[in-house]
Amino acid sequence: MTHETISRRAILVGATALVATSPLRTSAQTSRPAIHVMKDPNCGCCSAWIEILENDGFVVTTEASAGTLLMRYKLDNGIPQEMVSCHTGRIEGYMIEGHVPAADIRRLLVERPDAVGLAVPGMPYGSPGMGPESEREAYVVHLVNRDGTTQPFTNYLAA
Repeated sequence: MTHETISRRAILVGATALVATSPLRTSAQTSRPAIHVMKDPNCGCCSAWIEILENDGFVVTTEASAGTLLMRYKLDNGIPQEMVSCHTGRIEGYMIEGHVPAADIRRLLVERPDAVGLAVPGMPYGSPGMGPESEREAYVVHLVNRDGTTQPFTNYLAA
């Protein structure tokens, strides 16, 4: 009869492998979605929106772009001209145009509609990065469909 002893090293190696492959690790990684944002390097409201996303757990990378190049990027990626705002993000295959709240981006990633993404056209006061929410004007987050049409995704009432 052979008697095997389990070393402390073997237990540690096994425990490490178990943790590395556990569903908890995958869950933790997906809770910090990564978004890449194209923005004018001199835009303060874009930077404020990015900071809000980072504080909400998003990993944000940015790329400087402006003028015609930025507009071409938006249009080439399915953002209709009437939905344009100041910055454009890409996350998990979806486009995020303008001052879209983090909660709506998370909802989009959970629901996964067959769409281009979300847009808040213009720069509504009180939307994320555009002033205090307590003084917010009413605005709509639009779902941009693949055929270029839009429909309301979330309505925000004036504060």
